[in-house]
Amino acid sequence: MTQRSTTTDMNDEDEGLNWARIAGFTMVVAFHAAAVMLLLAPVNPPNAAQQEEAATRVVIIEPPPPPPPPPPPPPEPPKPTPIKELTPPRPTPVPPPPEAPPVVFDEPSPMDTPAPPPAPPSPPAQVADIGASVDISSKNMNPPRYPPAAARAQIEGTVILVIDVDANGNVTNVSVEKSSRNRDLDRAAIEAARKWSFAPAMKNGAPAAGRVRVPVDFNLG
Repeated sequence: MTQRSTTTDMNDEDEGLNWARIAGFTMVVAFHAAAVMLLLAPVNPPNAAQQEEAATRVVIIEPPPPPPPPPPPPPEPPKPTPIKELTPPRPTPVPPPPEAPPVVFDEPSPMDTPAPPPAPPSPPAQVADIGASVDISSKNMNPPRYPPAAARAQIEGTVILVIDVDANGNVTNVSVEKSSRNRDLDRAAIEAARKWSFAPAMKNGAPAAGRVRVPVDFNLG
């Protein structure tokens, strides 16, 4: 019987695990591990926490950094160079010239002084020269005759004549200085001038031959 039961137990063990036994062994191992942990934990004395609370905490506060040094003052501007006033050089005094020796003049007697020469006679007053001139009344009495051909052609112009006059006022020559650009007008002016009367020129108060310039106008208006 005994052999049969043993054989039966071995067969049961072989068939599966015994969970009840495994659970028991696990609890025993856990209990022993907890006991070991309690033994290894440090034991704190009861007054340790109070001593730590009573300890004075000293906090070292670092002083603030020193302020930065003030900036250096700006450099002073350079002082202007003083201007030296130069006094003009004084001229060297010129020594006075030596005194000239006195000159002694012999006082002449009234007989030795010659009489001044007589003043020359004053020249006679000069008479202004006067050129020859035409007699206006004679010119108006003998006007130039307007050429009929020039009048019909409505030709106008001015002739400037140069007339030579002798000392008696007679006409010696008549020439055209500036033409009117028309022969008939120039010829009529010359013929009229030969009939005019003239005053002779005056030189040094005496009549003399001369010339006179006379313009002659031909106008139809």
